[in-house]
Amino acid sequence: MRILRLLVIILSIFFTAALNCGCFTQAKQDEQLSPELKFKAVPAPEWTALFKRNHGWFGGDGIYSIALSGLEKGANGNKDSVLIWFSDTLLGDINDSLETGFTMINNSVALLTGGRPDSSALQFYWNKNAGHHPSSVFVPNTPVTQKGEYYWLGDGFVNTERNNDIYIFGYRIKNIPGQAVFGFKQTGNTLIRIPAGDKPPFKHITQMEIPFFQGENADSLGSFGAGILVNTKKAGAPNADGYLYIYGVRGKNKEVITARILPQAIEQFNEWKFWNGKSWTADIKAIQPIANRASNEMSVTPLTDGRYLMVFQKDAIGTHVAVRVGASPAGPFGPITDIYDVKDDLKDSPNLFPYNAKAHPVLSQPGELLISYNINSFDFLGDIKSSPTYTVRGL
Repeated sequence: MRILRLLVIILSIFFTAALNCGCFTQAKQDEQLSPELKFKAVPAPEWTALFKRNHGWFGGDGIYSIALSGLEKGANGNKDSVLIWFSDTLLGDINDSLETGFTMINNSVALLTGGRPDSSALQFYWNKNAGHHPSSVFVPNTPVTQKGEYYWLGDGFVNTERNNDIYIFGYRIKNIPGQAVFGFKQTGNTLIRIPAGDKPPFKHITQMEIPFFQGENADSLGSFGAGILVNTKKAGAPNADGYLYIYGVRGKNKEVITARILPQAIEQFNEWKFWNGKSWTADIKAIQPIANRASNEMSVTPLTDGRYLMVFQKDAIGTHVAVRVGASPAGPFGPITDIYDVKDDLKDSPNLFPYNAKAHPVLSQPGELLISYNINSFDFLGDIKSSPTYTVRGL
């Protein structure tokens, strides 16, 4: 069972920028971790509370978000809808304790109107199978898909250069029989297209295989979709160059790799270019990492001063949410700066561990950056039954 990948807690913190001076204010007064970076990281309990639910959807792993307008920044009070998607998803009922009959599907989505933490504006969606039981929104269906595979979802974006279609990266995953701990492996990397105007749970999607590393060991060589930076004027990027930057993570050291492509050419894989440490090349074998010690899900966000902020869980499942600051979307990125220690959220069980921190610009207010991270358990079934509301506990 792949219980180790299920969400036990989703929590949020604000990364607050003092935009008038181009610097950050740190949580502890008069303490500066870097001569170039000051910050203040505080809990966002109103966002955590938004996902605390006792009926139907009550927990989901992963979590990525995009505004359907294509803007990669906060809604600023308008009525733009934000699409949020989750990988492994828990459905059931909690009445004092978790009732029997709860189930898990591989992915689900939600729509939030207005970009603010308002429970009345949030709606969750999933499919139903022929027996009217809950089923996943996205199911692998490419020519090379094997029986038993399912999707773990990566980042996505609204392609304003291609009819506002939505593109989401998918990882085809297969369970490893007899392996209890992390008993799964990635078998492929896909690109999912949702036509503009299609409504969740999406009935008209198209799926295409990403050819890079196909048939190879994805864990060591890498795959794409861990994070996306839409660096275009239409997306609202402050220093737009017109490119889409697509990040991936590979190997035990969690090295970050990156590719770029013009958004209108996203499906032309022969046009993708890869960063080789000095320049962009068509040779995938020449790709070089731009950072390490990251997490399988992460983000890169442009700052107003021309730099770029990479957000991740240090060392994949370390206790610190961390950042690096880069001079460009491909770096060079500076040293790791820890911005938040999640140890207090691990005290209820020795089996808990954190992972996959990332930023959500479309859910952030001006001068702030909302960050989420996941917490899971090595004893998922035991912890979820004894403390089901722990799936969405505040900081």
